[in-house]
Amino acid sequence: MRNPSLHRFATRPGFYFTEDGGADVIVRSETADQVWLSVIESLDDPSAFYQDSIRLFDMPGVSFVDQIHEFPVCTRLIEDQYVRETLFRMEGPNYGLWYVHIPKAWSGMHYGFRVDGAWDPRHGVRFNPYKLLLDPYAKGIDGKMELSPAAFSYECEIKDDRVNGSAFGAMSTVDSLGHMPISVAIDDRDERKHDKDPEHPHIPWSKTVIYELHVKGFTAQAPWLPEELRGTYAGLAHPTTLAYLQGLGVTSIELLPIQAKQNEVFLQERGRVNYWGYNTLGFFAPEPSYATKAAQEKGAEAVREEVLHMVRALHEAGFEVLMDVVYNHSCEGGIEGPTVCWRGLDAISYYRRQKNNIGRLEDTTGCGNTFDFTNTHVVTFAIDSLRYWAKRIGIDGFRFDLGVSLARLNGEFTQHHPFLYALRSDLLLGNLKLIMEPWDLGNLGWRTGQFSLPFAEWNDRFRDTTRQFWLTDVAGGGRVGRIGMQEMATRLCGSADLFATDPGRGAASSINFVSCHDGFTLTDLTRYTNKHNEANGENNNDGSNVNNSTNFGVEGRTDDMTIIARRERAAMNMLGTLLLSLGTPMMLAGDEYGNSQAGNNNAYCQDGPISYLKWDWLYTPEKNWHMHRLETVSKLISLRKSLDLYHQEGFFTRLTQLGLLKPSSRIQWFLPDGTTPMERDWFDLGQRSFAMQLLDASETDVIIVINGVPEDRQFRLPSDSSWTPAWCSAESTGHLPGHGLRVQDFRLSEHQSTWASNVPEDSNIHELVERMQSDPSTKQMQDLTDAFDADMKAVALAEAAQRAAENANATLAGDESDDESGERSETAARGEAVDAGGNAGMTPVKATSASAAEASDETSVEADDTTVGDLSVHSASEESLEEVPEEIPDDNVWTFPALSITLMKQLLN
Repeated sequence: MRNPSLHRFATRPGFYFTEDGGADVIVRSETADQVWLSVIESLDDPSAFYQDSIRLFDMPGVSFVDQIHEFPVCTRLIEDQYVRETLFRMEGPNYGLWYVHIPKAWSGMHYGFRVDGAWDPRHGVRFNPYKLLLDPYAKGIDGKMELSPAAFSYECEIKDDRVNGSAFGAMSTVDSLGHMPISVAIDDRDERKHDKDPEHPHIPWSKTVIYELHVKGFTAQAPWLPEELRGTYAGLAHPTTLAYLQGLGVTSIELLPIQAKQNEVFLQERGRVNYWGYNTLGFFAPEPSYATKAAQEKGAEAVREEVLHMVRALHEAGFEVLMDVVYNHSCEGGIEGPTVCWRGLDAISYYRRQKNNIGRLEDTTGCGNTFDFTNTHVVTFAIDSLRYWAKRIGIDGFRFDLGVSLARLNGEFTQHHPFLYALRSDLLLGNLKLIMEPWDLGNLGWRTGQFSLPFAEWNDRFRDTTRQFWLTDVAGGGRVGRIGMQEMATRLCGSADLFATDPGRGAASSINFVSCHDGFTLTDLTRYTNKHNEANGENNNDGSNVNNSTNFGVEGRTDDMTIIARRERAAMNMLGTLLLSLGTPMMLAGDEYGNSQAGNNNAYCQDGPISYLKWDWLYTPEKNWHMHRLETVSKLISLRKSLDLYHQEGFFTRLTQLGLLKPSSRIQWFLPDGTTPMERDWFDLGQRSFAMQLLDASETDVIIVINGVPEDRQFRLPSDSSWTPAWCSAESTGHLPGHGLRVQDFRLSEHQSTWASNVPEDSNIHELVERMQSDPSTKQMQDLTDAFDADMKAVALAEAAQRAAENANATLAGDESDDESGERSETAARGEAVDAGGNAGMTPVKATSASAAEASDETSVEADDTTVGDLSVHSASEESLEEVPEEIPDDNVWTFPALSITLMKQLLN
């Protein structure tokens, strides 16, 4: 007895080239009445299906949709599009799948699907055979959506660039062919094409430093690239681009979405675009617009090849490639949106629906729809897509946008969701870096720390704490704020309160960040108190209003060196906290040198100068503050990578098998006087200066010193070792910790940039270098040092005057009472005033250095002339502030700059 022949078709949807020169094509639609494969050919070329197909002609009163039901294979000519459409009737459904084998297929073939079935919008059913649909598994996509009635499955019209019509109205009979993107078949059966690929870096989590960038925006204005490579995959793979990234020292490049995207209807109505790309059109196809013009003209296969070359180049340079992916929703939007793919194939199966109104979509993403991950086939679709990018393209990890929406069962989040189990159990995906954005817009959508192993998560608590401590608390005086020692210490130690959820889950699960694509850049956090999104065309109503930012006296750019110095110190404090904390740091591209988006904290629709990184600063003749910040950040990244203390994934507080937290022997805490903090110190919001010693038996210990007050402060470091400053945020303004009772000052470099002065005359950037080097507006770096010194001095003078005034008021109150009680009152008042002076808040000073100095002088004069009875009250003069005892108390005393974070390294004997 002979065994029956195996079923010829695959059990997963897709386009499969076969050995006979044809292809098996499979698509899923569980509720359709009929599905056709549509192949599009140019009228200039002979048809590959001439012998198999019946040609259709226009017939009065009979639509082409009625005709295609009659024949298994038929062809029609669309003269206004100058194309030929051949339709193959598919067999099915077989467990929800429709099949067809076509006798001929080729790489670059344009195709799609037409689907017929019920039209009942109020019950969520919207089949429309007049709409040519994308293949959800298409590896290439060509063309883009036009804002026209053809894009919508319901009858509508476009008036004044606005869509008018009801999604619950009659079905549209406008053919969408030629007005919508189309699928492109790509033959990638060559099993040896990856044989010569470089090895993947496979960087451990504990050594990872993530760098988030936009493929186009990173090099769109890069002067080192030829014009044709700017803003492209090839531009990111260019040797000079890779050399810059290596010089910075990051390990893993996280790309904003590079899957094919489509602009939302409301953006098209306003003539804008989705620049970020969080509106996915094709989950297997790369975005064509990021490819070079030459690749775009050659077609989808050349675009894909350019992406492959980019990934190989990054791997060869030693970088991991992580990819931002958006599986929570599609580009089709709400029910009023266009019909591109999933809505036309099987809207009931793909999208979540409101329980009480099945005709409406559930939306936990803010984008109009949410994929239904309770449907096994949606989970399979996402897993297939991820495996394709990992196996075929070479991606090393994924960051999941709005990850909570991917893990909702019956509307509620659970870490035991089937999709999460599918990811962690997959032999390929489970060994990649998987990062969750742990929130969405649904019920109880903020879930930071709740995804469990093996997922890492963006830590928004770290972001907010760091911003508040170094920005808003400093703007409020810098003495007492919302963030105290306990909260800062918790973030520095890896956020065990959030991520120590399972034995074995370590601090590396916390993706620490201060800024990302969504929000202010690091520089704008120090320049703008309020968002400035007017350019987005939404009356500045878009974007978050809660940014924990401050402008230090002037909104936006300024020439005031005092404000510039304060901003630079604050930026370096945040970067220092980011890179010296346990966990996985993530930087936003451009933060390392001070890139700005002019106060726009939601530049998702800004495909232009607002979003593009600016690079002219690289070619100035003298080291500007951009260069100095870049060098300082690169130095700190290198230090972090050199310290084994950061190369472990555990917390500095241990999680036992019973789930209990225990103190670690690897960390000790100190107050400025060298004593161990008491319980009250941890909860004292005025305790903004402390030190954290990290112990390592196999190498040198380090101490991280936080001085969060606006004055230089002495710290007594552990006496069992000698110490040296390895890095300090105050380097940005020309200061270093001093051994003894003074901060060490140094002159910031002003020498010629060696590489810039040696650019050959025939280089394509020679003209730019000459222009920048002749620009007289370049600031001298020493101005930052002088300005910050003057600013801190003005603060100290103002605080001294405040204390003097408090003493005077206390004495006046004492003189008004009788002699005996007045004596007691005066003594008590003096004591209280002294105590208050030691813990007083920072008195706000004027915005400019000139006005600050002026205000200080006036305060000094007024205070010096204050006399109460026989007691003269004097404020501290500038000279008295500089008085320092000549003898150093002991060898363990160091003075740390005001408002700074420092890494001290142990000196081995």
